[in-house]
Amino acid sequence: MPAEKKKKKPAPAKAPARLAPVVAPTVTQPVSSFEYCRALIRDVPDFPRPGIMFKDITPLLASPRALHIVLDGIAERFIGEHVDAIVGIEARGFIFGGALAARLNASFVPVRKPGKLPASVDRVEMITEYSRDSLEMHKGSIRESAHVVVVDDVLATGGTAKAAAELVHKQGGYVVGYAFVVELGFLGGRERLLPVRVESCIAY
Repeated sequence: MPAEKKKKKPAPAKAPARLAPVVAPTVTQPVSSFEYCRALIRDVPDFPRPGIMFKDITPLLASPRALHIVLDGIAERFIGEHVDAIVGIEARGFIFGGALAARLNASFVPVRKPGKLPASVDRVEMITEYSRDSLEMHKGSIRESAHVVVVDDVLATGGTAKAAAELVHKQGGYVVGYAFVVELGFLGGRERLLPVRVESCIAY
């Protein structure tokens, strides 16, 4: 007769594995959206002339996230308000002004240097931190009593923005606000534009 197979004793039950204690992850201080954008702006010394530290926003423009942050940050300050037209100043004001107009369901009006607009224009002379120049706007761009926001990339001394506002006033419109991506507060541009509302995303 074959030998009887010994029955295997069941293995002793394993003690349940002890769970590692839950440790809260280290929380670092979040970087604000505008600080993220600020980090993308680079300093270019001696441009456009010796002694000037130029704030270059082209790295910011290269970042889809940063561009959305800036556009949304400006747009949300005017949403729900009466804005008929956005006036964008040549050239970087076009980048932000056109997109802002689309967000606010407003018309977009370009303000350009002399000789760039093909039809009949209104013109104003201005003095900037760099030179004496002129700005032009097509006649009939702003309807009577329209509410307008003037947009540009940088607020420095305020001369260019002020000249754009003069063009709006020539055509019977009202400037209800100025909007900028960067404000160089030490140049006093905000004071020059008061008492009209001034909005900016990143201030130096």
